[in-house]
Amino acid sequence: MSTILEVIDLEKHFKVEKGQTLKAVDGVSFTIQRGETLGLVGESGCGKSTIGRTLLNVYKPDGGRVLFKDQDIHNLSYRKYRALTRDIQMIFQDPFSSLNPRKTIGSIIGEGLKIHKIYNNKRERLERVYELLEIVGLNKEHANRFPHEFSGGQRQRIGIARAISLNPEFIVCDEATSALDVSIQAQIINLLIDLQKKLGLTYLFITHDMNMVRYISNNIAVMYLGTLVEKSETEQLFENPKHPYTIGLLGAVPTADPRTEKDQKHEMIRGEAPSPLDVHEGCRFYSRCKFAKEICMKEVPPLNDTGNNHYVACHMVHANEW
Repeated sequence: MSTILEVIDLEKHFKVEKGQTLKAVDGVSFTIQRGETLGLVGESGCGKSTIGRTLLNVYKPDGGRVLFKDQDIHNLSYRKYRALTRDIQMIFQDPFSSLNPRKTIGSIIGEGLKIHKIYNNKRERLERVYELLEIVGLNKEHANRFPHEFSGGQRQRIGIARAISLNPEFIVCDEATSALDVSIQAQIINLLIDLQKKLGLTYLFITHDMNMVRYISNNIAVMYLGTLVEKSETEQLFENPKHPYTIGLLGAVPTADPRTEKDQKHEMIRGEAPSPLDVHEGCRFYSRCKFAKEICMKEVPPLNDTGNNHYVACHMVHANEW
């Protein structure tokens, strides 16, 4: 597989009150191969969604580069960037606020087709809208209705139809199932997997749900306070997590079988995440890590390959001091 997206030392900072700087994303690097799904996980506020929005050029980075098919997306001419927007799309977290309540479903899905002048006339665009509705499990009769007439799961299907309308190659799924009931979540995930196979899509799947990310992702990157602390193939990360934060995340996941859950020991993460405005000079997980040593407080651990493309940012792993 070839690399479709490469993120190199990405930084995104925000100025907040009293002249302080919030380092939402601080030196993050990863690659995504064509046709795969990279799961990006972590607690709320760790910078996951900021990365997603920076990849779509909603935010301008304060450092680093984002290369999509070897093009720096933040340094393109208007004409080239406009063409690029056909290849990169987003599925939003909240299906209730991401659809314009004043527009019909047909208008919402067909808006991109109209902007990019994909079809010669309104009739051809409408036929494409009908096709997209059927692809995501809805009916063409829904095209004349408004968002408030649909359930949350149906609205998310509409959002997916809009995202794939321009035949993109890469889609950012920003907590695309977190606002839905569990049974509906499974339907949406299965739809995304089916579309990936049929259309050759590549996903960045942003979530805090470890079970969900295991089901859909080929590889997983774990974020903590704006930095990546671990990256590996999905099953390798679940079977052999190496960073204390990842171990804590997986330890908090309940077992589906109640007969085994009662005997399950959960390795919980102690304390609370510090304010992103007041992070440590060294490892940002230092204050919550039971394995922390003096070096962790003073030096930022690099994200190193511990073997089999399993990357971990932890001084104790590299020093074999578990």
